[in-house]
Formats: sequence, C-alpha cells, structure tokens
Amino acid sequence: QNIVVQVGQCGSQIGCRFWDLALREHASLMSPTNAKKCIYDASMNAFFRNIDSSKNTPLAYPSPIHTLKARAVLVDMEEGVLRSILASPLRDLFEGEQFIRDVSGAGNNWAVGNRFYGGKYRNVLSEEIRRQAEQCDSLQSFMLIHSMGGGTGSGLGTFILGLLDEMYPKVCRIVTPVYPSKDDDVITSPYNSVLATRELTEHADCVIPVDNDSLIDIVARCDSSSKPKDDGRHPFDSMNTIVANLILNLTSSSRFDGPLNVDLSEIPMNLVPYPRIHYLISSQVPAPFKTSAANSSIPRNTNQIFRDALSPHYQTLRVRPQTDGVYIACGMILRSKTIQMSDIRRNIDMLKLKHMKFVKWNEDGWK
Repeated sequence: QNIVVQVGQCGSQIGCRFWDLALREHASLMSPTNAKKCIYDASMNAFFRNIDSSKNTPLAYPSPIHTLKARAVLVDMEEGVLRSILASPLRDLFEGEQFIRDVSGAGNNWAVGNRFYGGKYRNVLSEEIRRQAEQCDSLQSFMLIHSMGGGTGSGLGTFILGLLDEMYPKVCRIVTPVYPSKDDDVITSPYNSVLATRELTEHADCVIPVDNDSLIDIVARCDSSSKPKDDGRHPFDSMNTIVANLILNLTSSSRFDGPLNVDLSEIPMNLVPYPRIHYLISSQVPAPFKTSAANSSIPRNTNQIFRDALSPHYQTLRVRPQTDGVYIACGMILRSKTIQMSDIRRNIDMLKLKHMKFVKWNEDGWK
C-alpha cells in the first residue's frame, strides 16, 4: 500500500485532483449491472481502504465496495482549502483525523512552517502517519506533494519528510515538489525553495520536481481555453491537472493489474544511481487538461509518442538534457492496450541512436 501526504494549499489541491481522477479511472471499469466488477480488490487496496460504514469496520479484499477511504494525510496551516474539500463531493473519501490544520498560516516563511509548526504539530503528525501506516499490510511508499515557494508547503512539507525518514527509514519516500515561477509574487519564495531543496536532498529517496514556468508553457501551448487571463492570473486549475495526471500515471502500475507492472519502489531503484542524485526529469504525452485522462488528445502514432516524450515542450521542468547534458538512466511508463513490444523496442533503439547520449558506464540504462 501507498500513503499520500499532501501539504499546504498547492499540495492539497493537486492531491484532491489526483483522488478525483483515480476514482474516475476505477469507476470507468465498474458496471452497476455487473456485481463482479464492483469489487474492492488488491489493486484498489494500494491507495484505498474499504469500510463497512454500518459497523465502522475495515473490509479485507476481495469484497464488495461499501465506503472507500483514501490512504492519505492532509496538512495545511490555513484551513481554507481543507474546508472546501469538506464541502466537495470528495468529503466522504476522508476521515476527520486525516485533516491536520491551523488557522493563521505560515506567512510564506520556511522557518515558521518548519520550526514553529513542525514542533507544534510533531506529535499529531506522527500519530496520524502511524495510524495510516498501521492500516497497511505491506507499506510500500509515502508520496509527498507540496509547493516549494510557500511557508507551509516548503517548511512543514520538508519537516514531514524528515519525520518520515526518522519513523520509517526503510520505506520509499517519493516527493513531487512544485517550484515557483520566475515572476512569483511571493518575495520569500526563492529563499523558501533553497532551504527546502536541501531537505529534499537529505531525506527523499526520489524527487520528481515540477516548476510553474513549465506548466504555464504547456497550458499556453496545448490548451487554448486555459491561457492566462488579461489580469496576469495563471490557469492554476489546468496546471494542477497536469501534475495530478503525472502522479496518476506514475501510480498506474500499483492501482491496476498488468503483466508488465512495476512497484513504485522500483522507480528509484532503476533510476537513482547514487542516494543523493535522486532528482528526475519528468514529461508526459499527451498533455492532459480534462477531468479524465481518457479525454486527452491522443498523438497520431507510437513514433510520435516517443519523440514527444523527450521533447522539452512536454517536460515539467525547464532543462534541456538532449543538448546540454548526458542521461544517467531513462524510464518510460506506457499505458495502452494496443502498443506492441516490437514498436517499443524499435523506438527505444532509434532514440538511443539519434537523440540520447548516455553515460559510458550505463549505456543500457533503460527501464
């Protein structure tokens, strides 16, 4: 099982979009006329618990679906976003103990989030994380979602990461941090980002960084309905959807059965050569904007998918490894019922020959 920890306004919004999309994917495979398809199975058990609400007791898999609860901890020192979650259709997905909140906020200050609120809520956070872990048969990973520019996301988010390292040092910790854009209106965001990045280097097993500038570029190029408004506001809804779909696709192997599936812990195992070099560049094709991944525009053919996956236009981080550096390793997750293994091997050979330069000691570093 995997536990999602979403911290701060940004982390909570992305996390809840992830849960919404995950439920939609599972629902698309279930039929109200076929009871056999409405079963809580081992794959759904990876991110959800099944509760008999009449007796308030957990149900083991396989069993009919009663009330699903997310394996999650939601943390924010301003209760605005958490309050909106309680008023949304997702409210039944969480229990009251899963919400850890305050009212005053961290004031966009890393030290307030990390030192003040970290010390104040350490015991509460430890107990709730432990409660969620004890409800797992085999805890595989923690997935942490937070921003790097705000006080709660950067400060308290990295405090929780250190707490996870202390409490569960052998459980994989995968972090998706959102870095601020260059024109961010929070004057302390560069300092918060630098202080938080040090903590990510020390305590995370795998970091998949996302930056707002790249998200804005992807939205502006691919989704004409969500371009920035005349008043300069960014299309945060579409930007959050991109990050939520990134996590959705990353966890697809854990949430569904498949002959070629991989565990989340295998991602850092195959892509991280040394413990501190654990920052990955991510991209996804096609770029999703609708409420369901199935509604996204589909590339014309398999060859186009592979070329776009390595294009800077689809990366969630503004770097150019194709021209400015070498690859240490590369991993691709494909979700399809139609792509043949021969197409995959042919495209990988072509990319290695024409578009990618690997380090000499790992020239076959593909997964």
